[in-house]
Amino acid sequence: MSRKAGLSEEKLAAVRSSDLSPLNDTERLVIELADAMVGTPANISDDLYTRLRQQFSDEQVIDLAAQIAFENYRARFNRVFDVGSDELYKPQGSTGVKLGDAA
Repeated sequence: MSRKAGLSEEKLAAVRSSDLSPLNDTERLVIELADAMVGTPANISDDLYTRLRQQFSDEQVIDLAAQIAFENYRARFNRVFDVGSDELYKPQGSTGVKLGDAA
């Protein structure tokens, strides 16, 4: 799906490796939001929110948050059925623990 949307192989590889240097500032900002939203608790700092509002309209921030929340929902839902990760993305600071590894 990312390729159909025009995401290059270089950018996909960057996300997989956590080296986000090939991404532009806007793309890195969205990934920062996603990382913040999947944490527990899912707290968004005032600084991050301010930077989002400098880049996006209210409607765009709502759309981004809704899509990220939906993907997080799907990922957590999949755990009930032991659907493993494809390991394409690891948030910064991730321990890399795979489904079934944690007690």
